[in-house]
Amino acid sequence: MPTAAHPDATPPADALTDEELRALDAHWRAANYLAAGQIYLMANPLLTEPLSAEHIKPRLLGHWGTSPGLNLVYTHINRVIKARGLDALCVWGPGHGGPAVLAGSWLEGSYGEIYPDVSRDAAGMERLFRRFSFPGGVPSHVAPEVPGSIHEGGELGYSLAHAYGAAFDNPDLLVACVIGDGEAETGPLAASWHSNKFLDPVHDGAVLPILHLNGYKIANPTVLSRLPEPELDALLRGYGHEPLHVTGDDPALVHRALAAALDEALDRIALAQRTAREEGATERVRWPVIVLRTPKGWTGPAEVDGRPVEGTWRAHQVPLATVRENPDHLRQLEQWLRSYRPEELFDADGRPVTEVLACVPEGGKRLGASPYANGGLRTRELPLPSLDAFAVPVDKPGSTQHEPTRVLGDFLAQVMEDTRLRRDFRVVGPDETASNRLQAVFDAGGKAWQAGTLPVDEHLDRHGRVMEILSEHLCQGWLEGYLLTGRHGLFSCYEAFVHIVDSMVNQHIKWLKTARELPWRAPVPSLNYLLTSHVWRQDHNGFSHQDPGFVDHVLNKSPAVVRVYLPPDANTLLSVADHVLRSRDYVNVVVAGKQPCFDWLSPDQARVHCARGAGIWDWAGTENGGEPDVVLACAGDVPTQEVLAAAQLLRRHLPRLAVRVVNVVDMTRLLPHDSHPHGMPDFEYDGLFTADKPVIFAYHGYPWLVHRLAYRRAGHRNLHVRGYQESGTTTTPFDMVVRNDLDRYRLVMDVIDRVPGLAVPAASVRQTMADARTRHHAWIRENGTDLPEVAEWSWNS
Repeated sequence: MPTAAHPDATPPADALTDEELRALDAHWRAANYLAAGQIYLMANPLLTEPLSAEHIKPRLLGHWGTSPGLNLVYTHINRVIKARGLDALCVWGPGHGGPAVLAGSWLEGSYGEIYPDVSRDAAGMERLFRRFSFPGGVPSHVAPEVPGSIHEGGELGYSLAHAYGAAFDNPDLLVACVIGDGEAETGPLAASWHSNKFLDPVHDGAVLPILHLNGYKIANPTVLSRLPEPELDALLRGYGHEPLHVTGDDPALVHRALAAALDEALDRIALAQRTAREEGATERVRWPVIVLRTPKGWTGPAEVDGRPVEGTWRAHQVPLATVRENPDHLRQLEQWLRSYRPEELFDADGRPVTEVLACVPEGGKRLGASPYANGGLRTRELPLPSLDAFAVPVDKPGSTQHEPTRVLGDFLAQVMEDTRLRRDFRVVGPDETASNRLQAVFDAGGKAWQAGTLPVDEHLDRHGRVMEILSEHLCQGWLEGYLLTGRHGLFSCYEAFVHIVDSMVNQHIKWLKTARELPWRAPVPSLNYLLTSHVWRQDHNGFSHQDPGFVDHVLNKSPAVVRVYLPPDANTLLSVADHVLRSRDYVNVVVAGKQPCFDWLSPDQARVHCARGAGIWDWAGTENGGEPDVVLACAGDVPTQEVLAAAQLLRRHLPRLAVRVVNVVDMTRLLPHDSHPHGMPDFEYDGLFTADKPVIFAYHGYPWLVHRLAYRRAGHRNLHVRGYQESGTTTTPFDMVVRNDLDRYRLVMDVIDRVPGLAVPAASVRQTMADARTRHHAWIRENGTDLPEVAEWSWNS
């Protein structure tokens, strides 16, 4: 296998001509010079005069240690793209590798095409340097502002999952993925190695992982870099990869070894795809992986202030930290920068010379100009079927029941069928698709699977588009990569366990917010969550499965990006799904039940109600065109049922009370309009909820979220919210709402307690409600089931 284990190692035969070697090394030196210049310089970019303190940035920010290795990969990926005419994308995993990727895109010209003021000359180079990690400039990591990127480098662990997501259903695409050895220690990355068991060599592109081992994290050695090569080799082979090792610190030998390794890897990939596509081979492919070992901070200062730097953790960020104040550091920086011989790499006007650009591809083949990295350019409208074909008939509210997610599953199966040939829609989930009642998609899409099968297995399909693996991290990463390269999808998950990806969705929301502000980035399909098996129907699994807080987490984020929907029945779920699957640049969270629940709205009523986001259900209230005495509000399927049951009890026991029932589908409607695009103006909110009447709000999740959303409203002092209070166990469905004071009897008691003048005349009614709760507790402990009056309840009873 290609290797350059020592500076005097014999290079692989015929890997490069001498002319190619010189060109590659020139490009690499130029990229290293630009990377170091971005960290340090704000003037004198070509060193046309002696370096002085005035040329140095006042704050030195950035990460040098990983940059030489990333520059090396950028240089060599350029070579193979140009030589083979590849369509390629690179995912840059090492966290703060921004200087390298910016350098590569500036050299190839893609950066200047997007940002014309950062032209490929001395003036543009100075702006490139000055903008890096500078107020009003660009971050130190690979961010949305960087052309050619689909991966936010600010948080580690997601690069390989993103790479596979980009490769799925892109059969002509090579996705190179540089994995830093610090990143390789994270849980999400560890799970990502199993993605090769899901990569279809017929319909998918290829992923080439490049494990870059430079030995250190911020302050400690990295685990994989300290493994003996045979042990690391065995680990990667155990993951199903065929490793190619490239090791060394002599540039010429490493260039030759890496070129040979890339050629061998790409030859293996081409062979695997050809035998699968043309000869029908079905054996699981053992895809190549390159292990690249180079010194941390390679080509930078070997020693600073008498302490070793190159090849140690001290090279991680800024090797020379006091350049403005310390003349020795200034002198050493100038020696370092001049060691790249910039006068050989750039002409007098600062333009890269011909040799530097000899290996650079052209047009859309350049890494920074790849349309795959600006996925909205490749997005096609999703062919969504008519909802009428899947909606359930509702002649009278509450007269029938359906499982909402099962109804949605039939709809999604049709979407899967209608995209069978174009292959740009996938459903992902952590082994819960059938549990979440979406199994109809299996018949249309099958479950992607390249590993071994047994006769008892069902729905496994080498070409499947339903992705199931018991790693929420991996599902999230796959889908993000898929969406950011222009395709569509849905992530279904148990509500309690979607928290596992809290940090990942943070990063995706930040990415979308920034991308929306960049006119050159085309909108991409939204990240859509379907959260089911939710808190109120996890009575059988117990406390560990009861957590509705993901909505709180998401609603803390940018209002330009986040949306939250709580459809109360099957038809509203269909309407919401149709909407979110058509949307762009959002994170949509949809919470819906999988258990049978009542059908409240007809298809047409559901469309209108979802378009409003919140509205009065006249048929459920008793205000009869007058002013209400109290508003019963609800959001979520179980809270809606409890509010309607409470309204029915009030109609029976307090017939003169004017009750308004309001259902909220879109939680962001509760915000003021100046806080969220979906928010209601005050006059609309007051018209719906009133400005001075008691509002009893039954909410699906933690009650304080509703208070937070509505705290600026005039009627907030009258708002009383019931929701999940972190009281759960293994019990009956109705006991879950009783334990958390969300049940119908408690809601009636709340009305009596809060409507002025009701406390005395309705005292006996309140006592009846309290007695019902007492009977409930005794009944479930004796019978193990809910009270008959609850279990057999319906709106029309």
